[in-house]
Amino acid sequence: MRTLITNGTVVTATHRRDADVLVDGERIEAVFDRGQTPVGLDAKVIDATDCFVIPGGVDAHVHMQLDTGATRSSDTFETGSIAAAHGGTTTIVDFAEQRAGGNVLKSFAARFAEADGQCVIDWSFHQVLGGVDTQALIDARSLVEREGVSSIKLFMAYPGRLYSDDGQMLRALQMCAETGMMAMVHAENGLAIDVLIEQAIAAGNSDPIHHSLTRPAALEAEAVHRAGVLSRVAGGAPLYIVHLSSSEALAEVRQARARGTNIFAETCPQYLHLSLEDHLGKGWPEGAAYIASTPLRSKHEDHRDDLWKGLREDELAVVSTDHCPFCLREQKLAFGDSFNVVPNGIGGVEHRMDLIYQGVTSGEISLERWVEVCSAAPARLFGLDNKGRLDPGCDADIVMYDPSATTTISATTHHMKLDHSAYEGMVLQGGVRTVMSRGDVIVDRGVLNARAGRGRFLRRSVPALIR
Repeated sequence: MRTLITNGTVVTATHRRDADVLVDGERIEAVFDRGQTPVGLDAKVIDATDCFVIPGGVDAHVHMQLDTGATRSSDTFETGSIAAAHGGTTTIVDFAEQRAGGNVLKSFAARFAEADGQCVIDWSFHQVLGGVDTQALIDARSLVEREGVSSIKLFMAYPGRLYSDDGQMLRALQMCAETGMMAMVHAENGLAIDVLIEQAIAAGNSDPIHHSLTRPAALEAEAVHRAGVLSRVAGGAPLYIVHLSSSEALAEVRQARARGTNIFAETCPQYLHLSLEDHLGKGWPEGAAYIASTPLRSKHEDHRDDLWKGLREDELAVVSTDHCPFCLREQKLAFGDSFNVVPNGIGGVEHRMDLIYQGVTSGEISLERWVEVCSAAPARLFGLDNKGRLDPGCDADIVMYDPSATTTISATTHHMKLDHSAYEGMVLQGGVRTVMSRGDVIVDRGVLNARAGRGRFLRRSVPALIR
C-alpha cells in the first residue's frame, strides 16, 4: 500500500522545503520537491496543505507503570503510548530497572513482559543499574547483543535504592567506554540532598516548595561536574545527563565539553515552562502535583532563559519528558502532607511536541531545531537508526503539524491516565493533525485508529558517532 503526503512543508533537522513524501508500506520510498512528483502514482493521497510534515517524535525518557515500591505511575504502556501518539510522538524509550541485589537479565525480562503487546507505537528500553557489581556489568554488556539495549542508566541520587557511589560509577563508565554504550546519569548529589531533607523536616519545613529548596542547583551542578570527570577518567565514556534543570548544571556541561568530555544533555518541558514559585509554591494540595526530581527552579533566576539558549546553541541535545505521572488525589497525596513522601514525577508525554513548538513561535529556536531536539537527536544518540528522519528507507513515522491550530491543555481532554495536568489551561499555538507510525495513520484530527500491541520493540545499535 502506497501513500503520498502532498502539499505540505517538509521540515527536518537540517532543512525545510515544499515537498511530497511517498510511503510504501512501512517505509519512506521517496521525497519529491514540489512539482517533481511523478504524475499518476498509484497511491492514497493525504493532503497536508498548510501543515509542516515532520518526523515522528522520539521521547527517550519515559516511565510507564513504574513501580516505586509504594505505588505505580498511573499510565500503563497502553494508555501512555496512546497519549504519546496523540501528541505526535511515535517512539518511546522506557526503562528496565535493576535495583541493588537484583539481577539485570531478570529485571529486563520482567519489564519486557509488562510492555509486550501493550504499546500502540514503537518502544524500547534503557537498562537501569541500581546495583553495580561484577555480574551486573557482565549482564548489562550482554544486553547489547541479546536484546539490542545500547544504553544504561546510573543514579547519583536516591541512596539505599538506586544510588551508585563514585567507584561503581567509574566501573560502569569504563564498560561504556569499551562498548560504546551510552551512560544516562541522574546527576544530583544524593547524599548531601538527604541531609538537607532531614534538616528541613526537623525544622518543620514540609511544604512542596521545600522539595526544590533541598535539591539546590549547586548540588545538580556538582554531580554533573563529577560525572564528567569520571567519564574522562574512564576513557571517554559516552555520557548523557538526564532532566537537566538549572543554569549551573548547564554551565558544567559546557565546561566538560570544552575539556573534551563525550557529554550530551537533555532538558524537559517542565523546566522551560514551569517554576518553583508559581507551581511548587501553590502549597497543599496543588503544589504536590509539581514535585519531581530534578525540581522546578525559581523564575527569578535565569534558568529558563539559559535552557532555551542551551537548546538553541546545541549545548542541550534533546528534549524528553521524564513522563512519570501520578494521580494527585489517589497517589501524590496518599502518603502524607510532607514533600519527602510524595511520589516524584510530572506527566507530559502527550504535550512535548506542542510545548517545545512554543519556542519556535516565540523565536527561541528554529523549526529545524525543534525537529532536531524532539526527533532526530534522540534517535541518533540512542541508536534508533530508522527513526527521526524523513529519508528514503526510514520508517514512515510522520507527523502533519498544523501551525495555525490552537491547543488548550486540560485534564478533561488529555489522553494520559492522570487526574490533573501540570499545564492546565495553557493555550498553545500549533497542533498535531495526523500521525503515521510505520505507514499506518494512527491518529487523524484527534481520532485514534490503533490497537494495543501494534507497536514493536526496537533493537537499538551502538551509534558510531559516540564510540
